[in-house]
Amino acid sequence: MVQDLKRVHQISFPETAPAANPVFFRTYSRRKSAGRETWEEVCDRTLQGLISVGKLTDVEVALIERMQLQIKSLPSGRWLWVGGTEWIEKAENFSGAYNCTSTNVSDWRAFGLMMALAMMGCGTGAVLEPKYINQLPPIRNRLLVTVQGEIGTTPAVLRREQTEVNIDGNNVSIRVGDSRQGWVTSYQTLLELASEQQFLGEVTVRIDLSDIRGAGELLKGFGGVANPVKLPELYERCASILNKAVGRQLNSVECCLLIDEAAVVVVAGNVRRSAGMRQGDSNDELFANAKSNLWQQDESGNWRIDSERDALRMANHSRVFHHKPSLLECVEAVRQQYYSGEGAIQWAGEAIARANADILSTDVLKREFLKTYATSQRSARSWLQARYSEISSEEIEHRLSRYALNPCGEIVGANFHCNLSEVHVNQIDPHNYQEQEEAFTAGALSVAALLNHRFIEERYQKSRELDPIVGVSFTGLFDFFVNAFGVDWLRWWQAGRPETSAGLLFKHQEQEYLSRWKKIVNQAVWNYCDRHNLKRPNRCTTIQPSGTKSLLTGASPGWHPPKSQRFIRRITFRKNDPVALACIDYGYNVIPSQSDKDENGNLLNNPFDERCTEWLVEIPVAVCWADLPGADQIDISKFSAIAQMDFYMQVQKFYVSHNTSATIELRENEIEALGHRIYEAIRDDEGYISAALLARFDAHQTFPRLPFEPVTKEQYEQLMQEVKNRRQISDFYTSLSRYDSKELIEAGPAGCDSDKCLSEQIV
Repeated sequence: MVQDLKRVHQISFPETAPAANPVFFRTYSRRKSAGRETWEEVCDRTLQGLISVGKLTDVEVALIERMQLQIKSLPSGRWLWVGGTEWIEKAENFSGAYNCTSTNVSDWRAFGLMMALAMMGCGTGAVLEPKYINQLPPIRNRLLVTVQGEIGTTPAVLRREQTEVNIDGNNVSIRVGDSRQGWVTSYQTLLELASEQQFLGEVTVRIDLSDIRGAGELLKGFGGVANPVKLPELYERCASILNKAVGRQLNSVECCLLIDEAAVVVVAGNVRRSAGMRQGDSNDELFANAKSNLWQQDESGNWRIDSERDALRMANHSRVFHHKPSLLECVEAVRQQYYSGEGAIQWAGEAIARANADILSTDVLKREFLKTYATSQRSARSWLQARYSEISSEEIEHRLSRYALNPCGEIVGANFHCNLSEVHVNQIDPHNYQEQEEAFTAGALSVAALLNHRFIEERYQKSRELDPIVGVSFTGLFDFFVNAFGVDWLRWWQAGRPETSAGLLFKHQEQEYLSRWKKIVNQAVWNYCDRHNLKRPNRCTTIQPSGTKSLLTGASPGWHPPKSQRFIRRITFRKNDPVALACIDYGYNVIPSQSDKDENGNLLNNPFDERCTEWLVEIPVAVCWADLPGADQIDISKFSAIAQMDFYMQVQKFYVSHNTSATIELRENEIEALGHRIYEAIRDDEGYISAALLARFDAHQTFPRLPFEPVTKEQYEQLMQEVKNRRQISDFYTSLSRYDSKELIEAGPAGCDSDKCLSEQIV
């Protein structure tokens, strides 16, 4: 019977989704005594979890179940992993259900919280502007760190779970506990020691790791296996960063490095995958150039990375503008992103205005606020206080701080947790409006249910009480519109989406779909909140990048056009992961990941090299409409940056109430035009907040082993033939079961539920 269920699962993924089995079994299927979960079992487990926390009606349960089994509407990737488990029922683990978070870095506890969040699989945003990091105490003590005690030496029954700290004069011993909180406490304690006033002169710190379980041991609650390979390095690397700041406060880049060094430990061996966002002030040049020239090539073409700044790859960096940037600032920001992938502009005014939609409820009010905010933050505060005298000063401050972003930039808020569901519109008939309503309603219910959580950490709970937020996203929008409008719509894209009579009709039809979906989501969320006496979120819709869940149906990620009609998709695995080994049997090629380098910093080429710790599985992919007559005549790589910007702004204006996670690809000759268009969008209050930019592959082949590599039809057919020639077994699950007894799958999806942001993180 179990084997029959497995076969049913195999049929449930579309043929146009060749990466579905590797992604599902890697990311969402948990190990049970009878083997890995099927898709049906995952759906049942997560639905039971939603029923428990959300008190859903029978009608709501039936709708969510049907939409999920058909892969038309899914809860968050985090919920697919932890939903319905005993682990998530404990209040201290509630954060593990959320894709993304953001924390204002104003105390040492913020660093510990972000490490804990990353260990639970959350994406971590960090706001590092002077008004926050200047609240951190100055560094006054030089730390001399030694690590002792071999990992895995203490028998399991004798291991301490909590970290023990003993202080004797200027000597400190830290025995690290074998638990998430144990790791976090040891890390946060080290940071606190650097500023502690009780010490005189240098502080000797001995770190004992003998209680830490060894690599490969089970993590029983959250799932997966331990891999503390990078933990011993954490303390010395953090001490080195802190010691350079003795006698002063940390700067924004040092804060980034401290956060990211912890993230390196968390993602080691790919046991957890991390996603991060760091936001710095627009005037902070040190922050703006933190990742410049991170990667370099030698005369032989070998790639190496600056080892002192390697950890910065763990997060994207954005510059926060509290004034409207000038034309020159916009153009230069685009230029910097083209060459380095970093330096994105975020216009804080628009983010704050959207995050206050409940009081800025008309276009007139919103424009008046934006005009005032562009003058100064102080003027905006006075404007709000004068107009809304019934709102407390504490809430006013919170409202003005709601420009923090999650790792891929699709959520705005302050000290927040957000849970994202996703509708796969590529799976839905464009002419079936009832099915669209059902799918978006199901998505709305699955995120609204988690508003019942109450967080232990005061800063997060207070934000939830003042500003509850949810996010209903979709993926496969480009595919949906090709299905709705045909090849003529693609030709219009190829022409740059001009406002001809036909073009204006296309835009009107796009707007109708987007506006209808937004209305469905808002009504479903607000109806649910009203019935359960919960405060209504004032923004409910967003678009996440969706590089992971989209692979379950072969959808073009989020709103984005696909890289091309056909491409190679590279997916990250721990070396020798059972799913990756099954991929090899299934015929897919495997190469080392970008994190694996030789002693000179050069990327490895042999996946079986003993120094290799992570693999990239290469999967040939074709979009669902690749063979549509006339589609091959359209070169998607030639779609202009301005056309992408135009489509992105359609989504931003007519569907999204948070922000749209966007990666606009451009060529060098488009820098000026795109910079000018972004300037106009901010100047004219069109709704622009922030977008990531990335150089086109054919224009600037700088960064190796990206998640996507476009190929021609001929190359695709050749790759597919090679896959068939290498294939040793036809049933993926059968192959996987051969390896499962040796190792366990990694623990769940990345925080933002996407590999797409890795395109920006690697630079």
